[in-house]
Parts: sequence; C-alpha cells; structure tokens
Amino acid sequence: MNQFTLAGRERTLLMSFMIVGLLCMGITYFTDDALHTRFWSNFLHNTVFFIGIAFLALLFLCANLIALSGWYVVFKRIWEAYTQFLLVGLVLMFVVIIGLWLNGHHLYHWADKASVMADVILQGKSSFLNPVIYTLFTVVILGIWYFFAMKMRAFSLEEESVAKWDFTVHKKKMRVWASWFLPIGGFSSAAIIWLWVMSIDAHWYSTLFAWYCTISWFVSMLCITVLSLIYLKSKGYYAEVKADHFHDLGKFIFGFSVFWTYLWFSQYMLIWYGNIGEETVYFRERFDNYPVLFYGNLFINFVLPFLVLLRNDTKRKMGVMTVICTIVLIGHWIDYFLMIKPGVLHTAHELMGGHEAHGAVEHGGEAVAQAVAHGAEAVEHASSFLIGFTIPGLLEIGTFLGFTALFAFFFLTQLSKAPLVAKRDPYIDESLHHHVV
Repeated sequence: MNQFTLAGRERTLLMSFMIVGLLCMGITYFTDDALHTRFWSNFLHNTVFFIGIAFLALLFLCANLIALSGWYVVFKRIWEAYTQFLLVGLVLMFVVIIGLWLNGHHLYHWADKASVMADVILQGKSSFLNPVIYTLFTVVILGIWYFFAMKMRAFSLEEESVAKWDFTVHKKKMRVWASWFLPIGGFSSAAIIWLWVMSIDAHWYSTLFAWYCTISWFVSMLCITVLSLIYLKSKGYYAEVKADHFHDLGKFIFGFSVFWTYLWFSQYMLIWYGNIGEETVYFRERFDNYPVLFYGNLFINFVLPFLVLLRNDTKRKMGVMTVICTIVLIGHWIDYFLMIKPGVLHTAHELMGGHEAHGAVEHGGEAVAQAVAHGAEAVEHASSFLIGFTIPGLLEIGTFLGFTALFAFFFLTQLSKAPLVAKRDPYIDESLHHHVV
C-alpha cells in the first residue's frame, strides 16, 4: 500500500485526545492564579516543543539532501509531512504574541514596563527583548521556515511527474534550495530560541543554550519518527522500511543523546567554573528546587538510551524501540518543561508581589508593609512544591496528549495527500536496498 488513508477510528481517537487537551487547558485556566501562569506556560511549552520537531525535520531533510544521502528516501514523506506543522505553529505562536501585546500573560519579565524601568540588566537587553522584536522575529522566521517547508515538499512531489532526463536539473535545484535553508535555519533558530525560551530567565545567558535546545528537538524528532514508522507498519504500510532503517534511526538517537549530554555537561561545567552569580543562579534554582526533574532529566535522556541502544540488536527490535523512543520523547518534553517553568513561575511571583505593593502605596504605610511582606512570601513560595511547576501534573499530561494528537492529526492528514514512498526519487533503489553492516 502506497497511499495512506486516515481511518475514521483513528480520526475519532485523535479528536478525542484533542478534546481532552482542550478540557485540561480550560480547567487550568479557570483554576489558575490571577496571571494564569500555569495555563500560559503549558501553552508555550507544548507549542515550542512541537514547532521544534517540525523545524528539525525540515533541517535534517535538507542536510541529507545536500549530503547526497539515500538511506532515508523510502520514508522521507514522513518528515515532509512533519514540516507542514510549522503553519499550525505559526498560528499558535500568534496567540502568544496577542497575549504579549494585550498584557494577557506574564511569561516574560522583560515585557513588564515597570520591571524594566527598575532593572539595569533588563534595560540593557531591552533593544532585543521587547514585544516588537519578539513579534517581528517570530512571524518572519516561522514564515520563512514554512515557506521553505512548502518549497521542499513541492519539489519532492514534482519528482512524480518530472521527465527522466530532467531529474539531474531537478535534484540540483532541490540541493540549491536546501543549501540556502541550512544557514538560514541554523542562525534563525538560535535567535528564536533566545526569544522564546532563554529570555524567560532574562538575567541569564548561555552561548550553548541554542545548541542544547536544538539537539533536544532533534532527538525528539527522531523518536517520533520511529514511533510513526512502527505505527504505520502495524497498519500494513511501509513494508519497504526494514530493520536496517530502524538501526540507523536508533544510531542517530543513541549518538545525539550522547551529544545532548555533552552539551548539558558543558553548559553546566562552564557556568559552574566561571562562578558568575547571574549565570549560576539558573542551575542553582533547578538544582535546589527541582531535584527530581534535574537528575531525572539526565537519567531519562542519557543513561537510559545509552544503556539500551548501546547494543546493535536492540535497535532492530520494534518492541524495545517503541518503549525507549516513547520514554525519551517524554524525557525531552520534560527537558523543555524544566527550561520554561522555573523562570515563568519566578516572574509571576515577582510581578504579583510587586503589583500588590505598588497598589498598596495609596492606602497607607501599614498596607505597604503587608504588601511587601506578601510579595516576599510569594517569591519564597516560588521555591516550594507546586504541581504543574515542580513536576508535571495531570493537567500538564492531558495538555501534552492534546498537542500530541493535534500534531499527529495534522501530520497524518498531510501524509495522506501524497504517495508514501517516492518511487521516482533517484536514490530510492539505494534506500530500498539499504543494508547496515
């Protein structure tokens, strides 16, 4: 079977999970604090995570194309379908942008004008960290990514109708477009990661952070690729995908899990060694107040895949790959949870304490003292155990399932619009006869 059809049963299941996600987001919103901190942090967390998966699919497609690689061609339609989610990501990030301009959320400390006026560091970064740059970079960069995603998918589908003698010219055109996207995607992804994620902890900066986030996205993309292939093969599709293809995907997951750990350690070591207060506070906060996620992150995303995927035979066992890829995918979702939640929570408590103190000035000195004391208590409370911040709660899990279903529904819908196997790709024979020694 070379044409995928999204059956009614699968469609209903995915719709059900999307409804569960919406219900969890609704419950989160109406049971949240005054700033709706948990709701907006969950929304940003999942949006950024799945946009990254779509982006890395496009980046890896272009890298393989330039490298004249052929091993992936038999299932390249999966990655092409992933890339189309960038359109959904643009819509979701537009919601975040609207909230930023309407003061509907307080995800970013630099978005609060009173805080910027009172903070020398925020003033120094205000030329980059401001709503105009955030909006401009988000819309333009995501727009460019989606434009390239459409072009590369269109070029790929055109192979089905290109005359035999035009294939050389056609492939050269694809490689030219891919060669343009790699530097554009590489540099723009760093800037967008700084804005979306790193600026949550606006006083902190790391030169390795963009690399770290990108590799986390990449491993997640590889894991979801394996899970997609296993699902599709269970339905009778992709009979052409053999154990050797899974072996290579497993090697990539293994290798880049090690590289992710290298970046994790390097970032930690350099900041620890430098011992500069505004840098060490990032790890100090997570080390002291989020120990379960801090150490669990390293175990799930390094120790587990390293020990399991070290053996060659485990990469060829569908049961083992299903379990390990599911765990590692969730592990990197938790990795982004740990990047986002502590900073958002700290900002929310700072703002709630500061706004209450400001409002109390008009009601006498006693009220001022009470507000300041309440603000200090709120900041201290940011370090206490809170479901949805210290660890993911049921609402976070439900929201994640909803976003996963949205991603799967959009991906499978796009997958059904083209033949599963690009039989006229010049490298298809190499992919069909791919063998790992």
